[in-house]
Amino acid sequence: MRVLHLISSGGMYGAEAVILNLSRTLNQQGHASLVGVFCNDSNPNLQLHELALAEGIESHRIPCHSQIDRSVPAAIRSLAESTRAEVIHAHGYKADVYAWLAMRGSSSRRGLPLVSTCHTWYDDNALVWLYGAIDRWVLRHYQAVIAVSDGVRARLLAAGVPADRIHFIRNGIDLRPFTFREGRSRLFAASANADELVVGWVGRLTRDKGPDLFLRAVAQLRSSFPSVRYVMVGEGPYRPECERLIAELALADVVQLLGQRSDMPATFASCDLMVSSSRLEGLPMAILEGMAASLPWVAASVGAIPLAVHEAENGILVPAENVEALAAGMARLLQDAAERARMGAAARSLAEREFSAERMTADTLKVYQQARLEGFTKDRLGEEQP
Repeated sequence: MRVLHLISSGGMYGAEAVILNLSRTLNQQGHASLVGVFCNDSNPNLQLHELALAEGIESHRIPCHSQIDRSVPAAIRSLAESTRAEVIHAHGYKADVYAWLAMRGSSSRRGLPLVSTCHTWYDDNALVWLYGAIDRWVLRHYQAVIAVSDGVRARLLAAGVPADRIHFIRNGIDLRPFTFREGRSRLFAASANADELVVGWVGRLTRDKGPDLFLRAVAQLRSSFPSVRYVMVGEGPYRPECERLIAELALADVVQLLGQRSDMPATFASCDLMVSSSRLEGLPMAILEGMAASLPWVAASVGAIPLAVHEAENGILVPAENVEALAAGMARLLQDAAERARMGAAARSLAEREFSAERMTADTLKVYQQARLEGFTKDRLGEEQP
């Protein structure tokens, strides 16, 4: 099967990791997985394109000169034709809308099914909410929509997406880079003590990811655990707020903002436990990667996180937006090395059983096959097949 993935990338985050993991595994199994990345003039973010090419995955740049570029649907049709795609798999609202527009106006590609993976929608402001609402309306016309959590599925149903076209698939990752823990890399300055415990936080710096909640929990732990260090990996619009809080809470000597990193296996290997403080979430790839690296998690119980982080087994779940509970969970694991080791081993075991890229790919292939069958029997884009 030949699958064309489309995305307007904002950097190397969860959706991009899903595309790489799917493409890598599909190609290993004899299929052809290709990538089309929108090259936005204002914010190109071509890391996915470059990483795909480096791995031998065919990838194409799709020029996108403005927020609404009328040339993009034609470019998608052309790319689908030239790559002989049998399925288009869109990721994110921009790709969803442009792919629908492209195929809606295409008589030569009748029967080419549209599939989308929905991680979550962040209603940061009125404009972002509007984009999400348009996206969910468009997804009513897709042959198949993959939801990564019950919350995403509920929003799709509320928007009128037929239940029989919604498929729940848990994210999966390539476990191999995280199989052998490397020696601790020096994430802090050379003066840092290599024996100090390191707590990690990974995600986009947005309000929904709760970096401010993490920093306030760190402030509560500062006096009890003066030698612990904290690293935050990721970029985003909330970075100025994080910098302000670090200064306000006098955390500059123990918290480091690392920005985006390309060496995540080494980064995880440098941590002793991980924290997820999200207010709103699907199933973050960072949680699965941390589990694969044999790390326990202290995580807010939102979205599909409880599917991966099991209370008292491989981590600690706390109520969302509860700084005190977050700090208490961190304190519990910081002071108990045996508990960290036990939970970390359980996390790795669970990742192997339920969150591998092979399992995700097998489930996704079934969706592609069903979507192709529908695409060739009835046009779901608004008109009956001729």
